[in-house]
Amino acid sequence: MIQRPASGATRIIPALDSGDAARAQTLAESLAPHCGLLKVGLELFTAAGPAIVSTMARHRPIFLDLKLHDIPNTVAGAVRSLLPLKPAIMTLHAAGGAAMIAAARAEAEKAGADRPMLLAVTVLTSIDAETLASTGVAASPADQVLRLARLALAAGADGLVCSPQEAGVLRAALGPSPFLVVPGVRPAGSALGDQARTATPAEAVAAGADWIVVGRPITGAPDPAAAAAAIAAGL
Repeated sequence: MIQRPASGATRIIPALDSGDAARAQTLAESLAPHCGLLKVGLELFTAAGPAIVSTMARHRPIFLDLKLHDIPNTVAGAVRSLLPLKPAIMTLHAAGGAAMIAAARAEAEKAGADRPMLLAVTVLTSIDAETLASTGVAASPADQVLRLARLALAAGADGLVCSPQEAGVLRAALGPSPFLVVPGVRPAGSALGDQARTATPAEAVAAGADWIVVGRPITGAPDPAAAAAAIAAGL
């Protein structure tokens, strides 16, 4: 299983969220020296197919962010089907429940020492308190993140995906052991886009993030490699 990053560039996961496989490949080549992993998300995976994972893995280990969420048997089957792609990290929704997470972990264990790290997504970074309440959850985002985090870790998740605003909350409550991947990271002055709960790269790392996921501020920059290098220099 992949180890914690040391510092700097190894903490950065560029989000190659594009339906254009050729562009994603070009980005992967230029960004590889400035990152620890490459994120293949739902858009790229569905546009290019599973083979894109192996293609991207030639440059860096893959953070396969499909956020699996279904009945336990179906999620276990999905993990089984994805294991031959050898992603370093896979994600699933903590809201799927303990049985789903446990089923995913049991299936992942069949890969032995090379199994992927399983991270449970808590509350999406695009969701603010008002949006969360509209789904029937009265708790604040921070309280809901902590509730789902405890459930997921107890069920076998290796770590968590949370916004930078909850990274410190999780570290204070759960200690140093859980791996934390933090999206919703925006360098100072960057457009927020559809992100609701954000912080700068340095703030996210200071709060306890092991890895930070950065999308458009890198991939949408005139020089993506230079943008990634500038972020790494500030960590």
